[in-house]
Order: sequence, then C-alpha cells, then structure tokens
Amino acid sequence: MQAYTDSADVIHFIGGKTERGVGDRTQPVFNPATGAIARRLVLGELADVNAAVASAKAAFPEWRDTPPIRRARIMLRFLELMNQRKDELAAIIVAEHGKVFSDAQGEVARGIDVIEFAAGIPQLLKGDYTEQVSRGMDNWTVRQPLGVVAGITPFNFPCMVPCWMFPVALAAGCTFVLKPSERDPSASLFMAALLKEAGLPDGVFNVVQGDKVVVDALLEHRDVKAVSFVGSTPIANYIYETGARHGKRVQALGGAKNHMVVMPDADIEQTVDALIGAGYGSAGERCMAISVAVLVGDVADKIVPRLAERARKLVVKNGMEPDAEMGPIVTRQALERIEGYVATGIEEGATLVVDGRGLKVPGHENGFFTGGTLFDHVTPEMRIYREEIFGPVLSCVRVKDFAEAVQLINDHEFGNGVACFTRDGNVAREFGRQIEVGMVGINVPIPVPMAWQGFGGWKRSLFGDMHAYGEEGVRFYTKQKSIMQRWPESTEKGAEFSMPVAK
Repeated sequence: MQAYTDSADVIHFIGGKTERGVGDRTQPVFNPATGAIARRLVLGELADVNAAVASAKAAFPEWRDTPPIRRARIMLRFLELMNQRKDELAAIIVAEHGKVFSDAQGEVARGIDVIEFAAGIPQLLKGDYTEQVSRGMDNWTVRQPLGVVAGITPFNFPCMVPCWMFPVALAAGCTFVLKPSERDPSASLFMAALLKEAGLPDGVFNVVQGDKVVVDALLEHRDVKAVSFVGSTPIANYIYETGARHGKRVQALGGAKNHMVVMPDADIEQTVDALIGAGYGSAGERCMAISVAVLVGDVADKIVPRLAERARKLVVKNGMEPDAEMGPIVTRQALERIEGYVATGIEEGATLVVDGRGLKVPGHENGFFTGGTLFDHVTPEMRIYREEIFGPVLSCVRVKDFAEAVQLINDHEFGNGVACFTRDGNVAREFGRQIEVGMVGINVPIPVPMAWQGFGGWKRSLFGDMHAYGEEGVRFYTKQKSIMQRWPESTEKGAEFSMPVAK
C-alpha cells in the first residue's frame, strides 16, 4: 500500500503520495500495552499544510465537476476495500490506541456505516424546483460543494471520527485535508491508501500529521472553507472562535459528562451490564462513555454492590488478547491524569468503592494500565463530577426522585449523551422531552445515532450549528444556491423599480 507502511516513521500523504515534508520535528508513537516506542511521527510545518491545501485546491475543480454518481461509485469501491481490510485496520488501532480488538472492530464498522451512507449522495444533493413563481419565471435551488475542507480528529476513534467527516465531504464534491491525532496516526494513512486504491484522484484527500502548528495553519489558511473538529471543550471552543474569525464554517464537537439515570423500577442486572460496558469499555476513553450513574431512590443500595463486584473482576490486559475487556490508557500522561482525578475524588470526600490505580498486567509491566474505579456518594460540587476525566472512573450520585435527576443533568455544562433505564413509559417519554442533551437513550446506554441520523451534543458539547454526518453533514459541506430564471419571450417590457413580487 503506497500510503501506509510499517516503517519507523509516520509521515504525510499529499497529492496522492507519501511525503516526509519539510520539518525535522518528531515525536514518539507508543504501543500503550507495552509502553515501548513503536514508531516516530514526523510533525508537519506551515509549508506542509500549504502544500496539502494547494494540492486539494488544484484537485477541486475536476472533482467538483465529477458527476455525483461517479463520486458515489468511488465511495462504493472504498466501502468494499474497507470491508475487506477491516480487521487489519482494527489491529493498527489496537497497536496505537490500546482498546480491545473487538472494540476496534466495532469502531471500524461504525465508520463503514458512514461511508455506505455517503455512497447515497446523489439523492441527498437534489435541490428544489418551483415552476411559475411569477409570470414566466421559475425558481430552483441547488447545493454545491464548499471547496477545500479540513478535519481535525481525536485519538479515541482514529478511524470512526475521520469517517464522520471525509466520506460525506468527498461524496459532496469537496476536497479534504485531515489532521489526525498525533497519538495514533497510522489509521489515517491506511485509509488514504485504500482511497487511492479505490480510484480517488490524487489531491482530493490529503493527510498532514502534526500538532498545534498544523491546526493553526489550517484554521488560518484562506483556502480552507470549513473545519470539522472532535475533541475536548476548551480546544473545541478555540477551534470555533479562531475558525469563525477567519471566515470559516466550523463544526466543533467538545467534551462530555454523560449521565445514566437509573429508576427504581429498572431491571437491575440489565442496568449493571449497561453501566459496566458503557463506563469501562474502551477504558472510558469515549466521548459517549457513561461517567455518572444517577441512582434514584433506594435503587442505589441494589446497584452499587453489584457494580463493585463487576468492576473488581474486569479483565484488563493487552487489547489483542481475546478475553480482554479493557485495554491500556493511550499514554502515560493520560494515565497519570486519570489516577490524579481518583486522588482528587478521595480528597473531596467521595466514597472510593473500587480503586483501579496501580494495576500491573503480567508481561506488560511497563504498559499504561489502570483498573476500573468506582466512586459512590459523589456530589455536584466535586471536580470528579464536574470535569471530564476521560478514563475508567464511574461516579455514583444519589438523588431522591426523577425531577431531581433531570435537574441535575440539565444544570451540567455538558450535554453530549444521556440515558435513562426504566420500565415506565411515561417516565421515558418525559425524560426524552425534558432533558437538555443532544443524544438520548432509553434503556440504551450509549445512544450513538446511526449514519443517517447525525451525531452531536448540546450546550458546551458542541460549537456550531450542525451535527456530524447524516443530512446535517451534507448541509455542512455544501452551500445552497437559489436560481431564478425567465426568458425574453415571457418578460414584460419596461424598467421595474420596486422589489419583485409574484404577479
């Protein structure tokens, strides 16, 4: 594969071929399970961004003029290749991120869903037509691609989140520059190689590896028309403000503190299964992970002991082990931050039920491992409640009734995802109506919408007007044009000095 190799260096993909670029700055890419340096990432510079954007800009006119059905056929070929190579891609993700192999397979599958959605782009690009809006005049609208667009994506889903962006953008007729996470960058080059193999013209899709230098260059470049981002709220806010100041359309998805309300009538075993999977899956490094269990009434005394038993029995090991339930944390710095939050929770007075700190996995003593941590009697004033930990730390908050649970969630600054477990249809209905969160699950712990629905939170979990992928994604990467037309034979004589109206 021309864009992806097992060489020691991870480099850029510009104009249809791999490029080392002009810079000499590098940083290590670790295998989180062993703690060893696996490869080195070459960090991009301003000149590399300029080269990628220039390549995308040069490719745009021909790609824009390619009929939508032909663009869709390339997406279909890319879809076929992704399905053929999905396990290989999942293994690359495990090697650099650390999540368990089955979870990586699921990530790739959800990315494939969006590619499949994008292959239906001809239907989604249709405009509207109105005949005879005035005498002898017709009016219609079309949606046209923006031009060069960029994606800045996080470490926790190195395949799925880029796939939220570039398949829709490419199918809509845009050209794309991707800045993947520097922690697990190789998946981006693997997908670039498959796109080339699928027949995507050179320059239509580009990858620039890097750090803030690359991010700022994309945000400030006059030829980049839109930027999509997924990451923490402070950075999302920065991306949104900086991009908007430079006249770009911006879609910036931020942080989360996802709650799961457990009503007294909920199925206890089903609820415990849901909390364990949603709280500790992918080591909690998901923007949709459940990090707060809101336990209503006396259900807390039934739930917490069962959670503790299950948390202590989590199988934590190298993600490629078939029985692994949780893998390592992505970096040592992230591990130290997570375990620092556990210490903070103790200092703040929360009850530490299960302490996951200091875990050592036999044969992987230098890996970035921690176990599942469980807190009880957490209060809204505590940092472990207010802030996004992004690790396997589950906090239990006890409330007296449904109304207090709803108010607790609505008062939080984040509004990404939420769930409610109950058997009561009216409670479920009112929860869906009253909760101020963008994605809601009823007896579904991680309510990630399917490819045609669109993904996005509320409040400080989303900066911008449009959600990711789905029809919202098509609108984000296109602009509407209205065309009014009449012909000389139907034009009345004489100058018109008033605002045109229907006649």
